[in-house]
Amino acid sequence: MAPPANDVTANRLAQETSPYLQQHKDNPVDWYPWGDEAFERAGAENKPILLSVGYSACHWCHVMAHESFEDPHVAEVMNRLFVNVKVDREERPDVDAVYMEATQAMTGGGGWPMTVFLTPDARPIFAGTYFPKTSQYGRPGFVEVLEAVAEAWSNRREDVVAQADQLAEAVRTRSSLGPAAADGKPAQLDQSLLAAGIQALGQSFDPEWGGFGRAPKFPQVSFLELTCRSYSADRDPHTLEMLTTTLDAMASGGMYDHLGGGFARYSVDAFWMVPHFEKMLYDQAQLLGAYLHGWQLTGNPDWSQVVEEIVEYVMRDLRSPEGGLYSAEDADSEGEEGKFYVWRAEDIAGVLDPEGLTATAMEWWGATKAGNFEGSNILHRPQRGQLRRPRPVERARAVLFAAREQRVRPGLDDKVLTEWNAMFVSALAEAGAAMQKPAWLDAAAETAEFLRSSLAVEGRWRRSWQRGRVNPRLLAYAVDHAWLVDAFTRLAEARGEARWIAAARQAADALLDLFFDDETGGLFTVGHDAEQLLVRQKDYYDGATPSANGVASVALLRLGALTGETRYTAAAERILEWLAPGMASAPQAFTYALGAVDLLASGIDEVAVVGERPELVEVVQARYLPRAVLAWGEPYPSPLWQGRDEGRAYVCRNFTCRAPTERAEDLAAQLEH
Repeated sequence: MAPPANDVTANRLAQETSPYLQQHKDNPVDWYPWGDEAFERAGAENKPILLSVGYSACHWCHVMAHESFEDPHVAEVMNRLFVNVKVDREERPDVDAVYMEATQAMTGGGGWPMTVFLTPDARPIFAGTYFPKTSQYGRPGFVEVLEAVAEAWSNRREDVVAQADQLAEAVRTRSSLGPAAADGKPAQLDQSLLAAGIQALGQSFDPEWGGFGRAPKFPQVSFLELTCRSYSADRDPHTLEMLTTTLDAMASGGMYDHLGGGFARYSVDAFWMVPHFEKMLYDQAQLLGAYLHGWQLTGNPDWSQVVEEIVEYVMRDLRSPEGGLYSAEDADSEGEEGKFYVWRAEDIAGVLDPEGLTATAMEWWGATKAGNFEGSNILHRPQRGQLRRPRPVERARAVLFAAREQRVRPGLDDKVLTEWNAMFVSALAEAGAAMQKPAWLDAAAETAEFLRSSLAVEGRWRRSWQRGRVNPRLLAYAVDHAWLVDAFTRLAEARGEARWIAAARQAADALLDLFFDDETGGLFTVGHDAEQLLVRQKDYYDGATPSANGVASVALLRLGALTGETRYTAAAERILEWLAPGMASAPQAFTYALGAVDLLASGIDEVAVVGERPELVEVVQARYLPRAVLAWGEPYPSPLWQGRDEGRAYVCRNFTCRAPTERAEDLAAQLEH
């Protein structure tokens, strides 16, 4: 029998910091969180484990939950035949990555929800993604799968264990190979890698609608950042076209929230119209940076408006009272995907007729009586790239937004993740400095202080915090540390406060001490003090977020330039040497790390503004300078401060310095060359 909803077993998930796990605490399924208790029970009862991995904003995770995990009959089968373990992939990316390798090895694809059956000692037996309750969509029914796996475990144990051994070995092999070159030859860490990356992006670029590849379309922000970096160096018009077409099309389409700011996770079509409506903090962080850099390169005011509205959205809807930033908002509200965001024509009229603005709003946002999404309208801009709103449209936007605020909001994933918070701090600090927004700089510093006070416990960073408490079992990963290094460094450059360089150095030291592979180079995903899974993996491919090794290589090179600490620079070079074969064979999978190659190959402009010269600091901060670091304000231990006169700016590269200057126009000229 399934345990009743109020049984103690139903509360195993109630104390977890993951809202996704908490969503399942009242299921009739006897769920366990990942941990020794589940595996000990599986061993004692000689049962396989059913591992279900998802996340709070995942639409199909909710579908499978409603169809199967909330169904007493399905739950009875699960409880009788398996020990059931629920994992939030955002809290445990290490568990997710290991078993995603198994899923991809077995099925050729992956995604969430991910469903993996394991032996009691955690070797994968069988894997898949979403299973409907009954057979449909060309997929077997979930109960059929449960019974088939259990039957094989009971009656063909030797075959099942042999397959588990083979699959486990395949995961270990795939994980240990690292990024391989197509021809087996070593790659040179030079500008040819960046050129190959831009060429690869050009081949997949959609010249009509922007973006890369076909539907569904994801922002793939690391691609856009590579175009910014490349265009800043060579001013190639085709590279600019890839950037401008994509930024304009995304911000004009339905993937952008034209009333409340911020972006949905991706578009189900090729033209950015119909989004998967969940809004993730990591997308806001990355797109904030992309639109900021696009604005710095071109001066396009439409893109600065997008920057401002992303920040407004995050500060309004994702910021906790303590200063941390929540992870995501769901796609669904009231059981319907997108219900919070879409508008029927009569709803628009009901709100705007008293203002005399209905026709204005309908035309501006392409709304019709028929609608463009199941009888409703996803607001968008039919005139691509024309985003600056006239006063009547801005008034209509304010009235519609106020009316929308009265609706039932989508579910909120209110856990605070170190990685995603640091990612946003980094982008917000850079944006606040570039656009001269002191409130943004204060908000970035407040979030960084929250991270330091709440997620660093007894000298060890943790991954997740929720509702006033940190989860001590979730040790931070390499990617958390890498983004902390970047965030603290960017804060030091934005605010001129030496304490942030000290914080960046502490995070960098922990990153290298806990995760660095002294034998072959690269960073392991988990620290040497963490739980060791089936294999100790390394995160090196860019996905929805950049890889740990890519982020670390950029952050360590920049911190090394600011501090003169050769340990950081040498570690970044070893990471890049390890990544080089993969970058040569598939550069589009390593676009963030290609930024580090650019720093290494081009050299880093080390800019120091000594003394109180805010106008010189502003010259540097206003520009898109991907190959520069900035020291100003409070001095800290670094060669950049040694022997320098107050009131001057100094620009050095590759051990050669230009003439110090006191004039803003001279500094600007030096930075242009």
